[in-house]
Amino acid sequence: MMIDSIRHPIRIKKINTYVYRYPVSTPVRTSFGIMHDRPAIFVQIQSDSGAMGWGEIWCNFPACGAEHRARLVESVIAPALLNKSFDSPIDVFTFLTKKTRILGLQSGEIGPLAQTIAGIDIALWDLVGNELGLPLWKLLGGKSEQIHVYASGINPDKPENVVKQRLSEGHQSFKLKIGFDIQKDVENIKNIKAIINDLPLMVDVNQAWDLEAAKSNIALLNDFDLDWIEEPIPVNSSESDWTEISRISKADLAGGENFCGESDFEKGISSRALGVIQPDIAKWGGFSGCLPISKKIIKSNLRFCPHYLGAGVGLLASAHLLAATGGSGKLEIDANENPLRSLTAGEANIVNEGIVKLSNQAGLGLQMNLDQLESYLSYSNSKEVI
Repeated sequence: MMIDSIRHPIRIKKINTYVYRYPVSTPVRTSFGIMHDRPAIFVQIQSDSGAMGWGEIWCNFPACGAEHRARLVESVIAPALLNKSFDSPIDVFTFLTKKTRILGLQSGEIGPLAQTIAGIDIALWDLVGNELGLPLWKLLGGKSEQIHVYASGINPDKPENVVKQRLSEGHQSFKLKIGFDIQKDVENIKNIKAIINDLPLMVDVNQAWDLEAAKSNIALLNDFDLDWIEEPIPVNSSESDWTEISRISKADLAGGENFCGESDFEKGISSRALGVIQPDIAKWGGFSGCLPISKKIIKSNLRFCPHYLGAGVGLLASAHLLAATGGSGKLEIDANENPLRSLTAGEANIVNEGIVKLSNQAGLGLQMNLDQLESYLSYSNSKEVI
C-alpha cells in the first residue's frame, strides 16, 4: 500500500506537548558524550472530531534540547496547524516541511524542526488509526504483527552483565557501544561473544573514527563475525571514504539515523556502501517520510532496521513502521533502564525469542497514563483553538 493513498480529513483543534526527564543511576556512555539523564518529548494532538493521537519528538542528546524542541512546537508548529484542515497526515508533513524550509536555513535549526515535524506526523497517524479502528501496522500495509528486535545502547563498562540480563528476558541480538579505546572495545566484544556464542552481535562507533583509524580498527573487528558496524566514520564523510571502508569490512556497514531528508537516504541507498540503513522515525520523517524510504531500502536489497533510542511512544511507532514494511530487519530496543520507555511502550516491552508481537488495538495501541509520569515532568504546554 502507498501511504499517500490513505486519505482521512483532519482539522486540528489542540496540541499538547510534555517534556519529561528521568535522572539515570548509570549514565549512558557514547563516544561523543555521556547521557546523565534521559529526556522525552511527547506530543498529543486532538482533532475537532474529538479523536486523539500521540507522537514523540527526538531529543536524546544533549538533553537540554528537549525543552527547546517543545517550544518550537509551541511557537512555530502549532500556530501553523491549529484550525486548519488537511486531507491526510502526509499532507500535514508536506505542508510543514515546505513551510519551515527557509526558517530552518535561516536559523540553523534544520534538525530540530525536522524532529518536531516527525513527532507531529507520528501523532497524526496514531489519531487516524484510532478513528479508523485499525492498528497502524495493518493500516499502513503490514501483513504480520511480529517483528524481530535487538537489545541496544549497551555501555562499555562490564557490558556482559547487561547482555546476560537481556538474554534472560528474551533478547537474541545485541549491539555494543564502541569507539572508546580499541583494545577495550575488542575485550568487550570477546566477553560478550563468550556469552552469546553464535547469536548476532552488532557494534556502534557513533562516528568516532577518522578514515585511517576506521581502516585499522575494522581490520581488528573482522575477526569477530559481527552482524554490522554502525557509523564507523562521520556521517558526512565522502562517499569514497565510506566505499573504501565497506570494502575492508567483513561486516555490513550501517547508518541512517543522522540522515535528514529524502535526498540523504537516496544517496545512502545508491552508494551501496551501507548494507543496513536505519531511519529514525522521531528524528526525521515520521511515518509519512520513513515508510516510503523503508520500502525503497528493501527494494534495493538492503536491510531496513529502524534506529531508536528514546522513550516508549517512538519505540512503538518504530515497531509499527517495521511491521508495516514486511521487511526482515530488526528494531532497536534500548537495554538501559528508562521508565519513560517502559511505562509507555506497551507490548514492545515483551520480547520472546527475539520477537515482539504488536497488538490489534487501534493506532499505536497506546494506553498513556500521565499520572505515572508526573514525577518526571519538566515542562508542558497546550495550544488550542478557542
